[in-house]
Amino acid sequence: MRRVWRVPALFLLSGAVAATGFALGGDPVMAAVLLVLFTLFAVVHSPLIFPGPVPAAEALRRAAADGRPVVYWRPGCTYCLRLRLRLGRDASRLHWVDIWRDPAGAAAVRAATGGDETVPTVVVADRPHINPDPAWVRRQLPPRT
Repeated sequence: MRRVWRVPALFLLSGAVAATGFALGGDPVMAAVLLVLFTLFAVVHSPLIFPGPVPAAEALRRAAADGRPVVYWRPGCTYCLRLRLRLGRDASRLHWVDIWRDPAGAAAVRAATGGDETVPTVVVADRPHINPDPAWVRRQLPPRT
């Protein structure tokens, strides 16, 4: 659980250190800009920007019932972030499994990728797709009802 917050915490800490340096150097405007920028980086790389993760078993059960893809991801992954942001509101229509929170999810990714934890791994109809194009993922979504 704590591991998912390491990257955001590192961004906040780095931003605070950089901002302090500029503030002590007599440039409060640059200090404020850096603090805001690093805070935004922290939020974007935090679990807060992703829909609520579910355990892998629950995601697979839901996917079997509703036909929606399962996305295995981890905080701090730029490719996962790219997928999430490019999907926009449609991201909430997928089932998201945080592999840092769910060992079964991490094992599923390793099985699909030959031993690596390469994410995002999107499972559609029991078939894994490693780092797929966001437009392709959007086309895999069932029509809205």
